[in-house]
Amino acid sequence: MTRFPLALLLGASLALAAAACARTEPVPAASAGTTASAAGDVKSPPTSGMSGLTDSVSSAADRGRIRGSASAPVWLIEVSDFQCPYCKQWHDASFAAIDSEYVKPGKVRLAYLNFPLSSIHPNARAAAEAAMCASVQGKFWQLHESLFATQARWEGQSNPLPTFDSLAVAAGVDAPAWRNCMTTHATARLIDADRDRSRSAGVQSTPTFFIGDRKLEGAYPTDSFRVAIDSALARKAR
Repeated sequence: MTRFPLALLLGASLALAAAACARTEPVPAASAGTTASAAGDVKSPPTSGMSGLTDSVSSAADRGRIRGSASAPVWLIEVSDFQCPYCKQWHDASFAAIDSEYVKPGKVRLAYLNFPLSSIHPNARAAAEAAMCASVQGKFWQLHESLFATQARWEGQSNPLPTFDSLAVAAGVDAPAWRNCMTTHATARLIDADRDRSRSAGVQSTPTFFIGDRKLEGAYPTDSFRVAIDSALARKAR
């Protein structure tokens, strides 16, 4: 079996990487001068959440999209777009294995950040809101699963909201509360905060992952993540 040098798998800033969806819209001026400390919030988030927002809706939604033990020594931050085919590719090929091998045993804590590429994925923003409104009720991961599973159904719809509604109900949300959250765009600020923090950390495409202080851009195979996570765990152990 051919073995690739560790540096090829774990470069801290990979300019050209695995298949990914790249944004085409310009970076807003407000994001261009974001300080490096904001990038650190993505790579080393506080235990309480990712967004930095403190209102009750954002706080609940923030908690709901974090998975794994609070005592896990390594963070895996997934920056993703529900309509991106390469995000789905990574989810279908790698998510279950990483969750089973690292998240559930308490080695890694996983968080999902929204980076909807609206210029090329017109339904991605609504999908992100659907997931985060479910997250307010502790149902993020159920809807996360079904959004990727049904991507081919809703990605071309002119109005995907009825589909998202049925998926949310199937995921077990309180339907009136979820619908109110969607109608009022109650999680929009949190999604904007995800986008801005991700941009400040150098994210330009989806999926992008931060594993400890390492960045992987694109739908790398599962073994690349095992190598990166095992390396981060070894550094923590030292």
